[in-house]
Amino acid sequence: MWKDYLWSYLKNNRACGISIIISAFISTLFLSLLCSLAFNSWTYEVENIILEEGDWQGRITGDIGEEDLLVIGNFANVEKAVINEELSGEKGTTVDVYFINKRTIFSDMPLITEKLGLPEEAADYHLLLLSRYLIHDPEDETPPLLLTFYLIVLIMVCASLILIIHNSFAVSMNARIHQFGIFSSVGATPGQIRMCLLEEAAVLCVIPVLIGSLSGILLSYGVIQMVNVTAQEAAGRHEAVFIYHPLVFVITILSAGLTTFISARIPAGKLSKLTPLQAIRSTDELQLKRKKNSPVLAILFGMEGELAGNALRAQRKALRTSAISLTLSFLGFSLILCFLTLAQISTSYTYFDRYQSAWDIMVTCKDTRIEDFKYLKELQELIGVQDSTVYEKTEAVSIVSKEAESKELKALGGTLAIAGSSVSESQDTFLVKAPVVILDDDGFESYCRQIGMEPGLDGAIILNRIWDNKNSNFRYKKFVPFIEEGKTSILQSVGQGEGAVEIAVIAYTEKEPVLREEYDNFSLVHFIPLSLWRKIQEQLDTDRSETYIRILAKEGTTYDNLSELENEIIRLAEKSYIVESENRIQEKLTNDNMLQGFKLLFGAFCALLALIGIANVFSNTLGFIRQRKREFARYMSIGLTPAGMKKMFCIEALVIAGRPFLITLPITALSVGFMIKASFLNPMEFIVKMPVIPMAVFLLLLFLFVGCAYYIGGKKILKSNLSEALKSDMMV
Repeated sequence: MWKDYLWSYLKNNRACGISIIISAFISTLFLSLLCSLAFNSWTYEVENIILEEGDWQGRITGDIGEEDLLVIGNFANVEKAVINEELSGEKGTTVDVYFINKRTIFSDMPLITEKLGLPEEAADYHLLLLSRYLIHDPEDETPPLLLTFYLIVLIMVCASLILIIHNSFAVSMNARIHQFGIFSSVGATPGQIRMCLLEEAAVLCVIPVLIGSLSGILLSYGVIQMVNVTAQEAAGRHEAVFIYHPLVFVITILSAGLTTFISARIPAGKLSKLTPLQAIRSTDELQLKRKKNSPVLAILFGMEGELAGNALRAQRKALRTSAISLTLSFLGFSLILCFLTLAQISTSYTYFDRYQSAWDIMVTCKDTRIEDFKYLKELQELIGVQDSTVYEKTEAVSIVSKEAESKELKALGGTLAIAGSSVSESQDTFLVKAPVVILDDDGFESYCRQIGMEPGLDGAIILNRIWDNKNSNFRYKKFVPFIEEGKTSILQSVGQGEGAVEIAVIAYTEKEPVLREEYDNFSLVHFIPLSLWRKIQEQLDTDRSETYIRILAKEGTTYDNLSELENEIIRLAEKSYIVESENRIQEKLTNDNMLQGFKLLFGAFCALLALIGIANVFSNTLGFIRQRKREFARYMSIGLTPAGMKKMFCIEALVIAGRPFLITLPITALSVGFMIKASFLNPMEFIVKMPVIPMAVFLLLLFLFVGCAYYIGGKKILKSNLSEALKSDMMV
């Protein structure tokens, strides 16, 4: 009997079945996509950590011999122990330890060090890698919980999907309260009714769940490929390889199955608990609130507006999922677009626009000192090079007497009031950061001409400025002179009392050289020619390992010409050095592509969220056809025309699709205003580039799909015989 009824109902009520199928498919697709992307993000993060820091899990450093190595390797939970030749040295032998069960590492490592007679401090843990396996130091009060947070978010998403499918089942099941009341009156038990409804859920959802899972896998593969294409030029990034573990598929299917079961079980349980009399007396039409009205809709659209508002209030619970989904999707889409637009403006302002005329190609020579670089003349003779500078950077500190503070700085309260902890104070002096930039002689002479002085190589040029953070912000900085000009400056090695030198100063300036460098706001940067540095470098114990080549190409250079010039420079320098290079135009294209990729990725995520709401609208609209027939039959009996019915449908669609816009607009405006204020940008810079078109297209699509749902539902109602709806319901 129940099987015959089940197939008969599904055959004659395809609209409700289709709405459930769509909801199950979209929910499973969403769940499968999230699970697959989460797994691939985790594997990529683990790969990245291993590439940068190694795959070791624990390390022991000390006086370790061959016998000790055997002791470590024979420990019960140790998979293998390998001597790290690079880290082994004066401090002792370093052994990388790998464990079979990584979760016991924090209890095993102290036992191993104790067995070797070493202190606990000899043990080191790869905390970042271990945290990706949700393994944390039990003594750490603030362990990294980012991955745990992601898992919690994933669980919350899975829980929220229950509401999506639940609504579709609730609409379908509540439409048959009267019918199941009759079944109950002739002997059907609550368990039989509940089982019938769960069997219906299984029949409708098995295929959509499988198809949704497979579609989510394919979609996640496409997302990863898109990310690879978008970020292929990003420095320091390795290509992501799509990986899908069978366990992820099992988790997805089980989660989707459990979600579907709970979604169907909730309304089925409520329905089965109704007494036969309650079910038979229950009407399946919308319960309209007579005492409430809709003044705004009534003023704007008249009687039809008030009727539409009353109908929407009656469907408030049924439309709750769509209201939340559509609002969150449009809000998320708007905020993400505005945030990325602000990020793009900020990056262009502080990087690309700022240094556009300073560099076109940057080459870094690894493990190379500037005095050893031997291709300076060849660089300057390359076709397409307008200007080139070879330089090196190192750290030092400068000893500045308190009396040497400039008048402008004293007027602001002095060095400590402006720089705070960025400087160190002693009795009568300050210890100020003094980064040293060593320029090749031609580049130094060019800098001399840039600041309007006769070129000379017998002294340093000091960037004599400090940020006035009391009267300006970080976006639009104002500087004042740091110290009074003197003839010499004392440089000292960082962190060491030894190693100091007094050098001549040929100029003080507030104008930095044409380099792609950002200097500390509270430091005295020293620019020194290479010929002078050769004379004083022995007196300073500084750490130097890289030489930089800044190339400015001729005006009007295209991307192809710049790439060709970059390749020539690399071919020249890689004969003797290990080099890395950057291309300004390529950097700009990569940045734009990455931002576009983020927009597409987050846009697709918001579109999926919107689809959940739209599916709910379709489910509600098509599922309530029978109930609304009685509603509109009564309206027509008191004079409502078909044109008035169409107007009601249009008003309802307008409210459902327009509500997300009305809610999002003030929230987005306030959020963007806060972000603009926090970033100290000129509001007009954002208004000019505000993403109005994509937001309008997204909103238009919401109106289009919601309107389509109401068009289909309204057309079915208008074509039916409404007079029959006022008669007693017939069993299907």
